Amino acid sequence: MPVPDLHTIMDAAERIKPFIHRTPVMSSAGINKLLGTEIIFKCENLQKAGAFKSRGACNAVFSLDAEQMSKGVGTHSSGNHAQALSRAASLRNIDAYIVMPETSPQVKVNGVRGYGGRITFCKPTLKAREDALKEIINSTGALEIHPYNDYRIIAGQATAALELIEEAGEPDIIMVPVGGGGLLSGTALITKYISRNSMVIAAEPEMANDAFRSFHEGRFIPSENPKTIADGLLTSLGSLTFPIITEYVDDIVTVSEEGIISAMRLIWERMKILIEPSSAVPLAAIMENKLDVKDKRIGIILSGGNIDLDRLPWLTHS
Repeated sequence: MPVPDLHTIMDAAERIKPFIHRTPVMSSAGINKLLGTEIIFKCENLQKAGAFKSRGACNAVFSLDAEQMSKGVGTHSSGNHAQALSRAASLRNIDAYIVMPETSPQVKVNGVRGYGGRITFCKPTLKAREDALKEIINSTGALEIHPYNDYRIIAGQATAALELIEEAGEPDIIMVPVGGGGLLSGTALITKYISRNSMVIAAEPEMANDAFRSFHEGRFIPSENPKTIADGLLTSLGSLTFPIITEYVDDIVTVSEEGIISAMRLIWERMKILIEPSSAVPLAAIMENKLDVKDKRIGIILSGGNIDLDRLPWLTHS
């Protein structure tokens, strides 16, 4: 399967349309005044299953023929892809086998169970996740739907930026958080196709900076022992996402844990919407002056809103 072109992404948008929200685009005069720029937020925290991941999961699952999906689907995920795949599988009445780290937020575990996903817990390492999933696939025959290293997933994730550009016009900069790079890859591709004057910049926690290092050193560097409250950004880039990011992304910057918390809290307080720590990373980059945004229009994709309300980071982080 080739890198998704514009036709493939537009097909994905049509395919998933009945099963997802066209999420709102919002802004905050207070945040704009505070930061001296204009920011438009694409609110994927209000998406089905609480995150942009529903786009890719629905595109992948609804792309399958009867034989491909006959034995169900499987994946490993810390939470948002797990929920999204479980939901998409339930819409097609097939099984979803989900490997989750034992440290996954309870709210995300509950979400997977609510959509009927069959959870297997494992140690919070990439090797443990991959080994557990391999065992399940060998025993069930389920088809693996990778959280990000799958062109069907990347094409689905691209539809968030597609909607942002359709609704708000061409921003000067589009920003997304980066973990495995599915959202970033899709965003970079659709921006190249329909908004060529827009820059694409990703933000990543300093404590999980493998994508930053890989991008700036021009070689793949895996994520090793990341320690960040942005639990959705713990994974390494993939063999499909890294080349797209290398070619089409303009920059990747990093932010502090304190910056993530401050940005998350600012959005909660000023915009009255719930976002998870991963979603706050791009705004944190602006707040920490990691890029020049003066007098620019910035589009930020708020990636998700699945947060454990019993463990809010400004109450628990030290």
